[in-house]
Amino acid sequence: MIQYQLRSVLSITLLFASPILVTVSGCSYINDNYGASKVKSTAVMPTPAVQKVVGDYASESYTARKQGYDWVGIMVRPDGATDITIKVRARSDVKKPTCHFDGKATLLGQDDAHGIIFQTEINNSNDSNDSKVFFQFKDDTLTIDSPDKYALNYFCSGGGTLAGNYEKLSGALELN
Repeated sequence: MIQYQLRSVLSITLLFASPILVTVSGCSYINDNYGASKVKSTAVMPTPAVQKVVGDYASESYTARKQGYDWVGIMVRPDGATDITIKVRARSDVKKPTCHFDGKATLLGQDDAHGIIFQTEINNSNDSNDSKVFFQFKDDTLTIDSPDKYALNYFCSGGGTLAGNYEKLSGALELN
């Protein structure tokens, strides 16, 4: 009988002691990473000026592309709060593309008279002289220009140039 009572007391003691042991042993866990990780937001909201110019633009001959005319298209995408990426592509379905350019431009300023202006510097040859290029957006027209008269010829073949006016398209640029 004493053995039975001893077993009962031992069982009851283990029953109540088990959660305490589990709790005490659970407290010894150390998480070295706790609090060390910080969430970094990589999404940057573009300024209203950047949002306004984002889209696809094309030369005047783009509307006659089905009749075989050569054309140049420009894709403008946001790249941060005040920067845009610019990709220039030309017709490539029938012949070698005449123009190709990939670059990044920074917001220079905006006003009612000039619209929204972005600027970048390009190296248009093997020398170390950089040329400024301006991208002016006004009334759904993109005008590309540079103070260096020949800087924008470097990216086109056959005597072509990136300099000129491009109209904003209502849809996506069709590359072929």
